[in-house]
Amino acid sequence: MKKKQTFTKVFWISLIIAGIFILWGAIFPNNVETVLGAIDGFIASNFGWVYMLSMTLFVLFALFMIISPFGRIKLGKPDEKPQYSYFTWFAFLFTAGMGVGLVFFGVNEPLTHYYTPPTADSGTNVAAQESLQYTLFHWGFHPWSVYAVVGMALAYFKFRHQSPLLMSASLTPLLGDRAKGIIGNSVDILAVFGTIFGIATSLGLGATQITSGLSYSFEAIDNNTLTQMIVVLLITVAFIISSVTGVNRGIRYLSLTNITVAIALMLFVLVAGSTLQMVEAFMSTTGNYIQNLPSMTLNMNTFVGDREFLNSWTLFYWAWWIGWAAFVGSFIARVSRGRTIREFTIGVISVPFLFSAIWFSIFGIAGIEMDNATGGELSTLLTEMGEEVALFAFLEQYPFSIALVGIAVLLIASFFVTSADSGTFVLGMLTSGGSLNPTLRIKIIWGLILAGTAMVLLLSGGLAALEMAMLIAAFPFTFVVILQAISLIKALNAEYDILTMEKKQQELSPGYQEEAQRELEEKREEFREALPDETGEEETEEK
Repeated sequence: MKKKQTFTKVFWISLIIAGIFILWGAIFPNNVETVLGAIDGFIASNFGWVYMLSMTLFVLFALFMIISPFGRIKLGKPDEKPQYSYFTWFAFLFTAGMGVGLVFFGVNEPLTHYYTPPTADSGTNVAAQESLQYTLFHWGFHPWSVYAVVGMALAYFKFRHQSPLLMSASLTPLLGDRAKGIIGNSVDILAVFGTIFGIATSLGLGATQITSGLSYSFEAIDNNTLTQMIVVLLITVAFIISSVTGVNRGIRYLSLTNITVAIALMLFVLVAGSTLQMVEAFMSTTGNYIQNLPSMTLNMNTFVGDREFLNSWTLFYWAWWIGWAAFVGSFIARVSRGRTIREFTIGVISVPFLFSAIWFSIFGIAGIEMDNATGGELSTLLTEMGEEVALFAFLEQYPFSIALVGIAVLLIASFFVTSADSGTFVLGMLTSGGSLNPTLRIKIIWGLILAGTAMVLLLSGGLAALEMAMLIAAFPFTFVVILQAISLIKALNAEYDILTMEKKQQELSPGYQEEAQRELEEKREEFREALPDETGEEETEEK
């Protein structure tokens, strides 16, 4: 029998702070932009190295979990089977993790880097190569490694040891009882605000792209703040309706639809464009990425002097991925029950990486080729009308352009509905004591908060304000993810010792088994005391 959910301290404190921020932005939007800009500049200039080093450690941690003996441990009971098929699981990863960004940046980022590359001369073949290499760098192993750390920790403690699905609970091996007090509540509140700003950033990006696409295709629709607000409200209504149906219906069906339509659009561009060059670009870009990964990962441009590319792109992305880690990690944990740590880590990192490499190779090459063929028309539109219009100007050059633009608008809206839907679901879990099935009332409240935050950030400076808020919100949460990784290693090491002792005990002669059993029970008791408290219930998937 499920316990009745109550509003927790984390819920009320988070709600009050979010409400104050929304009122501040609604009354003093210019002041919000000024304050965010000052904090953002300070963090980027003085603590950019924290993001760079942390993301490097997350990649190394994920690789270690694949090759370590811990990889055989299941995220669930030893005999449990995965809840979802591989295709459904990958669809969840894709739509929750970065489907929204791939559509927004698919043409825009490679084309932008082509004319403003980190080191190469603008508009050259070397610039095209560097453009795709750095685009994949931003969307490759790094984001999915930080998601893997958070998701793995949450899934391990929840499904193997029945602890609450909370950030604070995953830190119990390090913090002890303090994980249930002020420190633990603070960690969960940080996770809430990382999720709020992460989803609000995506919601704002989606609103600006949909508005730009509609305005670009239909002269009667103006691309202004009012139109963006209307789009945000419509998306909000859609994802609140979707959230009523839960994971197994609304989010699941939308995720499967999204990935199917995205693959179909990608294949259309592949067949209609320079297919051979796109295939070769995929192979070359993947090779260049792997070869240059260490230098790109640790490059702070210390001796070059120009940090514009680093601050505008790499640090923004690292902050965005860390900010999204609470949301994506929680959602991935929610749908990954029954998989081994090795299977989980390989799936979470490799499949999205390969899809991103294929996606950007196709849309990046197609966008650069189209811009060269039209004498720079696409890049000019991007500069004059904003980066959010790039996809629509690109699709307009293909046959059946009206249908393609319509499909793109629906795909973007569907992606953002799915992400926001998943986001309200995760916010509900974080603020209802880690419940796997938060109540509809809690999800609706957080849906409205997400919409209000996105509107405030759009009023306070558009895309720039969205990016600044993301960088700021992610900074303190970086240290939470680091602590999660340490906590998980500590727990896994203790459990692995127990599993090893159990195996050795079976091989002992009867005369030695009694003493070995006592030692084993002592070890088990010590391990249980270091774990988070059990929830006292086994919540199942909603039917």
